[in-house]
Amino acid sequence: MITPAWCRLMAAYSAEMNRRVFRAASRLSDAERRRDRGAFFGSIHATLNHILWGDRVWMHRLAEGWERPRGGIPASTTLHDTFDDLRAAREEADRRIEHWAAGLTEAWLAEDLVWFSGATQRAWRRPKWILVTHLFTHGTHHRGQVHAMLTAAGVTPEDTDLPFILDLEALGLMQGR
Repeated sequence: MITPAWCRLMAAYSAEMNRRVFRAASRLSDAERRRDRGAFFGSIHATLNHILWGDRVWMHRLAEGWERPRGGIPASTTLHDTFDDLRAAREEADRRIEHWAAGLTEAWLAEDLVWFSGATQRAWRRPKWILVTHLFTHGTHHRGQVHAMLTAAGVTPEDTDLPFILDLEALGLMQGR
């Protein structure tokens, strides 16, 4: 099972990687961000929207106070029309996810969550620790697609290596080392 410390680490890493991907994407024109590049969701802009949509769907299930985003997976690519609005919404979501992760406990992670999935049209019951793992790996997977599209577009994103880009001491993850 994952730990609350792992959740804090992944929330910080996801937020930092989102900042780095958005900085890289900001070096492209809007037309280039929207260009279909053959990825699963087509464009950089659409994929960034989908990542945010997915985070909001899971946080709506996992935490209090999160509004469920409109539409299903097909509509997930159109959550925000402008890059600036998308970036601002991403930054707000990352702040909220980091705050939420800071309060998680092992007991909460061990509990089950029951929900109805619109994508599968059925009810599910799964341990929360598995769903939190999915929350973070889903974003990582799709950011990897964005990274590949950015690279193909001639933009070199910043370093992505987790051990070297986060202040692990500030996260309380290097105590006693």
